[in-house]
Amino acid sequence: MDETEFWEIVDSTRAAAEGDPEDQAELLVERLVRLDPDAVLDFARHFEARFNRAYRWDLWGAAAVLLGGASDDAFDFFRCWLIGQGREVFEGALHDPDGLADLLDDFDEEIDGDAEELGYAADEAYEQLTGVVAPDLGLPPQAAEPEGTPVDFEDDAALAERFPSLWRRFGPG
Repeated sequence: MDETEFWEIVDSTRAAAEGDPEDQAELLVERLVRLDPDAVLDFARHFEARFNRAYRWDLWGAAAVLLGGASDDAFDFFRCWLIGQGREVFEGALHDPDGLADLLDDFDEEIDGDAEELGYAADEAYEQLTGVVAPDLGLPPQAAEPEGTPVDFEDDAALAERFPSLWRRFGPG
């Protein structure tokens, strides 16, 4: 599976789910079980590689603005959600996290920003297809620390300064 096919699967399941992350995860599993196990593992590698690429302080700060704070787990689930938004939003956010203010049509904390289930979809599909747990993907592990300059998530003034567009559109108040 190449990158284009990976993003087509992500985009088509998001569209069919009308943006609901839980529905998207279910549709993703349904789509993946129609593939062979090796293709499911390819999808998992693409997903995991992007998940690891997004382990950056600036994206964590953007998540904190959007979510009103972001614990370790919340940031993991946010990264899954970000991948689920498709190539344009994902790559745009990596290029300029503050640019999410323009890339996102809307953001509802109750629905958006948390797509933990997307992170498990390939594993679930592989297990359904084979009856066994997916093997190690052979990718380097995630870095111990996020890439870039740390962000103080407790300092509203610093967040507003670092992410002015996101703060204006989605920040508190």
